[in-house]
Amino acid sequence: MSLLNGKIREFFGLDLGTSGIRMVQLAHTSNALQTYAYMPIDINIALSDSKSDQQKLAQAIKSLVAKSGVRTKNVAVGLPSQKVFTTVVDIDKLDKNELAKSIILQADSLIPTPIAESKIDWELLGSSPIDKTKVEVLLSSVHNSYATERLDMLEGIGLNVVAFEPDTLAIARALVDRQSNTPQMVLDMGSTATDLVIVMNGSTRLTRSIPTGYEAIIRAASQNLNIDEVQARQFVAKFGLDPQKLEGQIFHAISATVDLLITEVDKSIKFFGARYQNTNLDRIIVAGSGAPLPEFPVYLANKFNINVEIGNAWRNVSYSPDRQNELMTISSMFSVAVGLAERTA
Repeated sequence: MSLLNGKIREFFGLDLGTSGIRMVQLAHTSNALQTYAYMPIDINIALSDSKSDQQKLAQAIKSLVAKSGVRTKNVAVGLPSQKVFTTVVDIDKLDKNELAKSIILQADSLIPTPIAESKIDWELLGSSPIDKTKVEVLLSSVHNSYATERLDMLEGIGLNVVAFEPDTLAIARALVDRQSNTPQMVLDMGSTATDLVIVMNGSTRLTRSIPTGYEAIIRAASQNLNIDEVQARQFVAKFGLDPQKLEGQIFHAISATVDLLITEVDKSIKFFGARYQNTNLDRIIVAGSGAPLPEFPVYLANKFNINVEIGNAWRNVSYSPDRQNELMTISSMFSVAVGLAERTA
């Protein structure tokens, strides 16, 4: 799925996250890693719409591109879940041309922004599990103004945007086991929110953004233990959700905030189960800040009685064995960039 049409083979993936810029280029004939790069950015700049902050972001991207050694100006760019609307809808069974017309006609009632002000893309998933006279369609939209601003910013520093894609779809492409048809959930914890996506039979069936991220956990530790955020960050990174460490003080300080996230995950699992009856979630794949958070995967596994694994962004990428440790260390933060780089068009 792409919110721009592009058939260019050579490009790199660009993830403009809230805490950093990440980029990856693969050789598309072999999926071999050619280069990757990372630059931390101020969260206030990443989330700002002001022209001055956007110029700072553009210059940071330009600097990273120059240092990275990428071999092309073509780029596939991730769209943060806070800016893009993605949902699965049921539409009457029609041939592809008529289906496209029907989606456009119904779009005003399906997306949160006026259709005249939105870029829309869709993917046919198959028959609806609810109504056999209908088909399932994965629908994505983004406001024209946001897409245009991003496009202008990137073209202004000499890049050629070949595709915009929701971060959740890129994450799933990088992390999900493509050989499995059983439902798998990816839980990607960012600084300010956690992206959730459930994939079945190779296609996204549910996607959500939950407004609880790593920074909320840090604030909870800071406030409940009456310590500054620097110390809270150190304690959370070291002890996390281990109830045995530091007499359980960190666990008790952050568990209520983590449980807010758990509650929303539970709602999503139940919603998925109600729509796709007689299917069971096979596993939860943890990525982002949640992956290195001590005992978080175990906490999830105990809550849901489901297999939980830490995602490997490089699972479908070939690279020299001597880079194994280097790449595994940063894997949890590169899912979006790798997924974008793995696009086939």
